[in-house]
Amino acid sequence: MPTRILPAGADPDAVRSLVTLLSQLPDAEPQPPATDSTQLLDTLARLAADSIEELPEVVVVHERIGPVPALELIREVALRFPAVGVILVTTDASPGLFAAAMDSGARGLVALPLSYEELAGRVQAVAQWSTGVRRHLGNGADVLGGAGGTVVTVSGAKGGTGATLTAVQLALAAQASGRSTALVDLDLQTGDIASYLDIQFRRSVVDLATITDISPRVLADAVFRHDTGVALLLAPGEGERGEEVTDRAARQILGALRSRYEVVVVDCGARLDGASAAAVELADTALLVVTPDVIAVRGAKRTVRMWDRLQIRKAEETTVVVNRHTRQTEIQPALVQRITGTAVARTAIPANFKELQGVVDAGRVHELDGRSAVKQALWALAGELGLANAGEGSHRGAGRPAVGFRRRKE
Repeated sequence: MPTRILPAGADPDAVRSLVTLLSQLPDAEPQPPATDSTQLLDTLARLAADSIEELPEVVVVHERIGPVPALELIREVALRFPAVGVILVTTDASPGLFAAAMDSGARGLVALPLSYEELAGRVQAVAQWSTGVRRHLGNGADVLGGAGGTVVTVSGAKGGTGATLTAVQLALAAQASGRSTALVDLDLQTGDIASYLDIQFRRSVVDLATITDISPRVLADAVFRHDTGVALLLAPGEGERGEEVTDRAARQILGALRSRYEVVVVDCGARLDGASAAAVELADTALLVVTPDVIAVRGAKRTVRMWDRLQIRKAEETTVVVNRHTRQTEIQPALVQRITGTAVARTAIPANFKELQGVVDAGRVHELDGRSAVKQALWALAGELGLANAGEGSHRGAGRPAVGFRRRKE
């Protein structure tokens, strides 16, 4: 049986040389190379969605790949596709890097310049390991998590647009629909999901920031299980500690959550830092909440352009949600779409703060009346995004196909 090998690297010459050498290996079947980390993960997710058996036995990652660094990418592949063996190709074959690669989940390391004998031996060993793992697991497709859960980020075009309320209600709708759901507060300095849900907590996302191997037990100790069933990973009570959550830590934390929950909703707030940037970059769906006023729309346009400049996310890959919408306002969703260049959710959230004031002041937004037009719209938005079952909300548009750009095949 041929060994399927998926090479990945950003340097065209290096990848070409790698593919040429892989093609000479006995029983090797090199796949079209992935040119960056996003393409590699998307390719593996697409194959896993069809069947676990469609995944390649071996992935060969060149050290020059981006935007996610090679070791972090290996960790993500090992976490999401545990029956795929990963080999790192690098100019640094020192014991320190070897140990770091193994800690990240690599099954082998090959030094540059490439040697046919070394590459052939390592590929054969890793392929045998991968085949053995799959044979041992048998039909246990649930053990092989494949693409993992869906990650949705919710960001505000500016402060006060309603991003947190939107994130909370999306998570509640997903949980009520029977999907295991985690809600993460990555508004690290000013996040206040705990107040919205009237809870006291000891642990926060900071407690996971320095842990390199987030096991299910460690993750369970850090999350707070709300009465609604939603698992909460909260922002620190001391805002200055938010700096401890780096972009690398955010990727590891969200990767661990994605492997344990079907839906992961992330409140990123309106401030961009390394952690929120990493979340938006790896999200399957990135929402940007805007209110129908000039200042908020300008803020949305600035945010979208900044994400594009920093290569976090393109405008067409972002979905804008219009909050506090009325038919009388001059700024309508179509105009927002034209100005920002994004997709706009078909479900707009109506302006009716009187419905919200009581539960917001009491910190009980999970008890918002089901007859509330705001709740119905937010739960309809969850249905539109594919986070909740059709019919969960009675608002027009519930259960329609997801809008905007999704980074992986569902």
